[in-house]
Amino acid sequence: MVAGVPASRRAVLRGAVLAGAVGAAGVGLTACGGAGGSADRPAGPVELGAATDVPVGGAKLYRDDKVVVSQPAQGTFKAFSAVCTHQGCVVDSVDGTTVSCPCHGSRFDALTGAVVQGPATRPLPAVAVKETGGTLTAGPAA
Repeated sequence: MVAGVPASRRAVLRGAVLAGAVGAAGVGLTACGGAGGSADRPAGPVELGAATDVPVGGAKLYRDDKVVVSQPAQGTFKAFSAVCTHQGCVVDSVDGTTVSCPCHGSRFDALTGAVVQGPATRPLPAVAVKETGGTLTAGPAA
């Protein structure tokens, strides 16, 4: 209503449609933009399995645990979040030491977490990892 003049039915409907579109866009952004939060790495220690599963000079993806672990040299392990820093998709493959995101094609170096190919601009966050008795554990207090 403007200065005592009732709004037309068309104006009311147009406003409702616009409000719904803005709300839907906000929900979509929330679903895609989770990178960088606490959900991008394990909240507590996670047992991954045998250290021998990670090849020397290569890497292994633990997709369900959202972690990628590399072994640059015999007995040396590095771990990174498997959540793409572009828009929060979980990476889906490792080829040698290159980790790939299926959503927009970002690629990362599994030895350093660095971006190899965008659109991501930030490296994968490091995750603590340790090997005890031949078993790998990743996450806080690992």
